[in-house]
Amino acid sequence: MVSLSVILICSGAALVAGFIDAIAGGGGLITLPALLLANVPAHNALACNKISAALGTATAVGTFARGHLIQWRLSLVGVAFALLGSGIGAHISLLFDNAVLGKILVCLLPVGMAATLLPKKDMAHNLTVDSGPRLWLLTPLVCLLIGVYDGFYGPGTGSFIILALHFIVRIGLIHASATAKVINLGSNLAAAVSFVLAGKVLWLLALPMAAASITGNWLGSRTAVRVGPQAVRRFLTVSLGLLFCTLLFEFFIREMF
Repeated sequence: MVSLSVILICSGAALVAGFIDAIAGGGGLITLPALLLANVPAHNALACNKISAALGTATAVGTFARGHLIQWRLSLVGVAFALLGSGIGAHISLLFDNAVLGKILVCLLPVGMAATLLPKKDMAHNLTVDSGPRLWLLTPLVCLLIGVYDGFYGPGTGSFIILALHFIVRIGLIHASATAKVINLGSNLAAAVSFVLAGKVLWLLALPMAAASITGNWLGSRTAVRVGPQAVRRFLTVSLGLLFCTLLFEFFIREMF
């Protein structure tokens, strides 16, 4: 049974995470630690996080689509491989028990933080990808690998995709951010389905979190032009550092005493 306090805390985290994720990516770095700190078992935490993230990201996709910022051909190629990778990653995560998975999440948290906080310098031009090896070779490769990471862990995935599309596939940062939302949505859906079929979703918690994530993503995507990602990264530097220290104590240091 999920208590009201847990629902309120995790939904509040999902609201803030959705807002941040729509602007700079990395919203899962807030929701997942919040779920773990609320003593939600690791598998259930990952499942609830995926449900709320998928629905929230769908809201941001709608906003960016109306702004004609998404490169649909690239995103459709990328999402197919992200789906495959995410399903593989989710099944891998189910092989670990909660105690082991919790420790793995703590070790992976700095990776997600680095992906979110790494500066994303824009290019002076916006390249499009309609054909060639960038569309048919680089895009499938990077999306498959990032999809595996997303299904297994998740936080920072949006930033990983933006960086990969910008620096490896070589499209402009604005289009990379918008297109990444479609690819991230696909990988979130694949992982969410895997967790639903495995019976890991706590619906009493996941649905309020999803509603909060939708609201946060809607607000964040509408204010993305006016709110720069640098301010969000500075905020994340402090808050995520504190969360990491808390999780480190929870899963490692406390066992020593």
